[in-house]
Amino acid sequence: MQLYDPTVTGPERNYARAAPLPDLEGKTIGLLENGKLNATNMLRETAALFEQRHGCIILPIFSKSNASAPAPGKTLQAAANDVDFLITGLGD
Repeated sequence: MQLYDPTVTGPERNYARAAPLPDLEGKTIGLLENGKLNATNMLRETAALFEQRHGCIILPIFSKSNASAPAPGKTLQAAANDVDFLITGLGD
């Protein structure tokens, strides 16, 4: 058995949020589904609102097979290269 001290701090991380988009008109949307039952349907319905209201372009859905784990780096990199913003959500 290996025990960990929960009071020990981890390495410093320097994360920053991306700058907000000035507007949504004509932007490309990526959808990231987490493998749960209704995730794809919920994301498509949400993206359809952006398409109708802002003329957004919706790309095919990116997937991750484990809802509890982060998306694979290759998936996130592909999304970052192809979309202006990414929508993800749960399907339960």
